[in-house]
Amino acid sequence: MRQLASLLKGDPSADRIVPPTGFTAQLTVFTAAAMAFLGVFALALSLATARLADRWGQALAQSSTIRISAPADQRQAQTDAVLRILSETPGVASSRALSDAEQRALLAPWFGPELPVETLPIPQLVEVIEEGRGYDAEGLRLRLQAEAPGAVVDDHTRWRRPLIRAAERLNLLALGALTLIVLTMAAMITLAASTALAANRQVMTVLRLVGARDIFIARAFVRRFTLRASMGAAIGTALAVLFIALMPRADAAGGFLTDLAFSGAGWLLPLLIVPLAAFIAFWATRHAALRALKEIP
Repeated sequence: MRQLASLLKGDPSADRIVPPTGFTAQLTVFTAAAMAFLGVFALALSLATARLADRWGQALAQSSTIRISAPADQRQAQTDAVLRILSETPGVASSRALSDAEQRALLAPWFGPELPVETLPIPQLVEVIEEGRGYDAEGLRLRLQAEAPGAVVDDHTRWRRPLIRAAERLNLLALGALTLIVLTMAAMITLAASTALAANRQVMTVLRLVGARDIFIARAFVRRFTLRASMGAAIGTALAVLFIALMPRADAAGGFLTDLAFSGAGWLLPLLIVPLAAFIAFWATRHAALRALKEIP
């Protein structure tokens, strides 16, 4: 950090070594801006998938379904027995039997809205809303087996786990993309710095002959490229945050991609992109400069 602070302070005599404009300047600014832009979106995607996993987990963990498959003459009696048992079960906030209209709406996407639910042997569904840590599923199954043998408890485990696993994998994919962006930025800045160093090889040779130390020569290149990368990262970050802020919210459109946004203090996280880009440029350019100076006889 002390080296970075002294670097930002600068040395006017050393700054004149590196040309202020040219292809390497444009390449560094453009690379930093593009990588910062993509980095902000990768960060937003990572946070969005983390929220998605939490939301799916909480939504499915707090609800379950009891399916009652019984003869028509026993269905109502078993339904009443299930509702009575649920009202006495700790961890159950509420329970209710779905109406024919609600069951028809659940089956409509597969069988159409005109499905004659009342004439088909469709099980009666009971919705269960949990509270606190939930209920003892195994104990409930044993009691239902004794008093309502046609009732089957579905705690959504088989649905919840694949959804949460998919969201977690998306989160890992976003973090992997962010890592790849950081490595690409380091590689591109190193390439730009190496090009500038090769173009100024004769200048560095002359400086050595007049007594300039390697750290003095390297510092000029490091400072210039670090400031260029910081400027490009600031531009890319600002554009990415603006694009994300203009995207529709999830409550308006209801889709997953519309939730690609920051919330609360999360809006401060993109500010870390600029110092990260400066840090990457500092070490990448320093490594390239010192390596190039070692190659000069």
